[in-house]
Amino acid sequence: MPSLKDLKNRIASVKATQKITKAMKMVAAAKLRRAQEAAEAARPYSQRMSAVLANIAQAVGQDDSAPRLMTGTGKDDVHLLVVCTAERGLCGGFNSQIARLARDHTRKLLANGKTVKIICVGKKGFDILRREYASLIIDRVDLREVKKIGFANADEVGRKVIALFDKGEFDVCTLFYSEFKSVIAQIPTAQQLIPASAEGPVEQSDAIYDYEPDAAAILGDLIPRNISVQIFRALLENVAGEMGAKMSAMDNATRNAGEMINKLTLNYNRQRQAQITKELIEIISGAEAL
Repeated sequence: MPSLKDLKNRIASVKATQKITKAMKMVAAAKLRRAQEAAEAARPYSQRMSAVLANIAQAVGQDDSAPRLMTGTGKDDVHLLVVCTAERGLCGGFNSQIARLARDHTRKLLANGKTVKIICVGKKGFDILRREYASLIIDRVDLREVKKIGFANADEVGRKVIALFDKGEFDVCTLFYSEFKSVIAQIPTAQQLIPASAEGPVEQSDAIYDYEPDAAAILGDLIPRNISVQIFRALLENVAGEMGAKMSAMDNATRNAGEMINKLTLNYNRQRQAQITKELIEIISGAEAL
């Protein structure tokens, strides 16, 4: 049984931890609002970009002049997975859920005889995936020093992906991230980047569009930009999801610390009362002996 001093030290330690978790919850709550606004602001642009691509792709069809980023290589033997996670932990199962989706996808592809390559954007995803698939990870993007995610960060990743595709390093590219729904709900999502999907909402209109210089040339410029836009949106969704998950995790940790403090305090008071009673009995017994 621990002594009174041990219990007192334990209570002080848990109280210090509770202060830390409470402060982290408040910080996450402050960052969440800005992150949520940024993620929600990026969604309409991303969706509109997909709609524009779908309209132009419909005009091009399966023309030979269509960019390879849209038509693909005609094969699906080599798959590139771009796994976006957070740089830090203490956010519950946020990172592990994204990594689990990517891991399940990898197992399925390997079972079908496909070749898999992985690019990790974020430290936590890299730490999780390298335990089982270290040999498949070809690159890692570190954003720990970036205080605010910008389009330039996503464009850097997009350029790497396009450069690998131009070299013939893969046939299909899939992006993994967590879509922010609410503070307690983040949905792990897999989105195909290459070949660029032309399945967005197509505007129904009687208007006839004339593309200058031509639809294929416009697609050749828009698709690389769209890849960076989708990656940028994924990073923003991840930031919002991370803050929401961290806020929930720190709130739970603070509550658990409070419950532990109550239990330890109760145990401390019981032992202290028992010790006082024992000392009183010894004093009374000694007095009676005299």
